[in-house]
Amino acid sequence: MLTYNREKYIARSIEAILAQTYRQFEFVIVDNGSSDQSGTIADEYALRDSRIKVLHIEKSSIGHGRNIGIANATGEYIAFVDDDDVAAPDMLEFLDRLVQENHADIAICGAKKDVNGKILPHSMWDEYCIWSAADAVTELLKRKRNNAGLPTKLIRRELFEQIPFKEDCKYEDIWICYKYMANANKVAAYGLPKYCFTRHESNNSSFTQNAGLWKAEQMREYLAAFCERTEYISAKLPELTGLVQYSEWSYMISMCDKIKTYDLKDCQGIFIELVRELRLKQEEFLALPYIQNFEKEWMNKYVLQEG
Repeated sequence: MLTYNREKYIARSIEAILAQTYRQFEFVIVDNGSSDQSGTIADEYALRDSRIKVLHIEKSSIGHGRNIGIANATGEYIAFVDDDDVAAPDMLEFLDRLVQENHADIAICGAKKDVNGKILPHSMWDEYCIWSAADAVTELLKRKRNNAGLPTKLIRRELFEQIPFKEDCKYEDIWICYKYMANANKVAAYGLPKYCFTRHESNNSSFTQNAGLWKAEQMREYLAAFCERTEYISAKLPELTGLVQYSEWSYMISMCDKIKTYDLKDCQGIFIELVRELRLKQEEFLALPYIQNFEKEWMNKYVLQEG
């Protein structure tokens, strides 16, 4: 767990881990330079439970904090929980069983989300799935049964050692999660909800829930990450080249729609760049079998009709 200024939530999140039915775990908490009582609260729990190890570091990127946590963990498999979310009591047991029964490198469960006290589905499906690397990446690109978020996943430590977190970014999950999937021997996934995300305005990714909050810096990082993803997946899993390229262009045209629909003044320069790029790629994009009708409409509205 990486924590930063979450004194309102962290005790609840820690309690949820200590209540796990799977008992043989170590709990590494990295205090990322909190200026509130988050680190102190974590220290108090460490005094009461020997499974907890608290590390205090100067404020840095999420990726750096995660790398520090991994370096100080000893387990063969590692799971991440956010400091404002709640794990179901049997989450670790559930994920461990998926890993052990299938000799998998990665296990994935489903999740719910808490939006202002209302519990809603987030990523849930009632099917036991065994995926190859290509299958797992395909599911991630489809964004229904797999996503870039690290909570809900139990991952073999070796993958983190091979592919450390990117540290010079703000949204490390979009840069890295697909690489773990692409390098996994096997992924076991069952979408029963064993984790609950807490949505609030101070979430690192709150803009993904409220499109009006998008800023140019955030959008540029996502666009850069997806460009790199296209190159990486095309080289690693060439059979997915068409799908991953579609996914990037799909994201680009969706951003065009958000910029105009929500009048994102900070992103108008990006809109011009996206239109220019999509105009160059329009024949390829429109010919892909994955493209949706609404994306064709957006292309006609924002790209083909722009002067």
